[in-house]
Amino acid sequence: MTHLEQMLGENLDRVLVGDCIELMQRLPEASVDMVFADPPYNLQLGGELLRPDNSKVDAVDDDWDKFADFARYDAFTRAWLAAARRALKPEGTLWVIGSYHNIFRIGTALQDQGFWILNDVVWRKSNPMPNFKGKRFTNAHETLIWAARGQRSRYTFNYDSMKELNEGIQMRSDWLLPLCTGGERLKGEDGKKAHPTQKPEALLFRCLMAASNPGDVILDPFFGTGTTGAVARRLGRRFIGLERDPDYAAIAAKRIAQIEPLAGEDVSPKPSKRAEPRIPFGVLIEAGLLQPGTMLSDSSGRLHARVRADGTLSASNSLGDHRGSIHQVGAAVQGAPACNGWTFWHFEQAGARLPIDHLRQQVRAGL
Repeated sequence: MTHLEQMLGENLDRVLVGDCIELMQRLPEASVDMVFADPPYNLQLGGELLRPDNSKVDAVDDDWDKFADFARYDAFTRAWLAAARRALKPEGTLWVIGSYHNIFRIGTALQDQGFWILNDVVWRKSNPMPNFKGKRFTNAHETLIWAARGQRSRYTFNYDSMKELNEGIQMRSDWLLPLCTGGERLKGEDGKKAHPTQKPEALLFRCLMAASNPGDVILDPFFGTGTTGAVARRLGRRFIGLERDPDYAAIAAKRIAQIEPLAGEDVSPKPSKRAEPRIPFGVLIEAGLLQPGTMLSDSSGRLHARVRADGTLSASNSLGDHRGSIHQVGAAVQGAPACNGWTFWHFEQAGARLPIDHLRQQVRAGL
């Protein structure tokens, strides 16, 4: 039995039915890696919402979303945040989603309790519900707050994986994703929505891929029909779901039981370049991958430098004579303020011109 299993025992990979605050207080302190919370929004709907043809909109009017006033909603928010922070590891993070009705109040409570906000992420809905009354802008987004447990937390962020998901471009904090519709939307025997606020799996996929690793424990205190658990299971994470409605809990458990986890090698995040071992240029010479006297060039073949036995380069051009590191000489021959020598300088191999970073990766692979 692993240390994790000893700590959390039968709570792992289960839906626990009951009050989320009480259940979180029973969990061991500092036992979960990430919290994803989709709390009641306190929508404060004033009567039925009708379409222009007078048909009724299936709005969120459940009792669990109703609070007598803002003071009671704020007290509820502070209580569940405190319980979640207690269960969160020092290096853990919390995601919470809301709308304009509640997210600003939650943000204040987060900061008051010591959480450190990392990002606010705008979920832009590609298919939002229209504003039928025509008295406001169409509410086409929801906001997620991503926060570390504390200002100095060494939290997980799989930057390189997020960049790859975005076609090699740094991922922004506005995410265009559709609402949960079609075959993904769970329905009851009567054909109606099983849950009024079911979130799309794509949204949870992105959050979990960004801020957790395989084997991490994801806690969702407002589990609903189990989207967090379904995505966690598929991505090789562990989960704990808390849900006070036994009907929702049963739907979630049935849904998750049908999920087939992906293979471990398919869900591991791309290693960060910052985490790779540092390889000095001189190691390439010591390993015999480059010989002293080898001529390097830029990608065009116009600029040249000579490899020296001490791991420096020497070059001469119209800008003068230069000697120093691969970065210093690369900048000097261009008259530039800085240069990444690993990608600027190239060597010849089998008639092809390759960046010297190719040789550095060979050394890393050997390590």
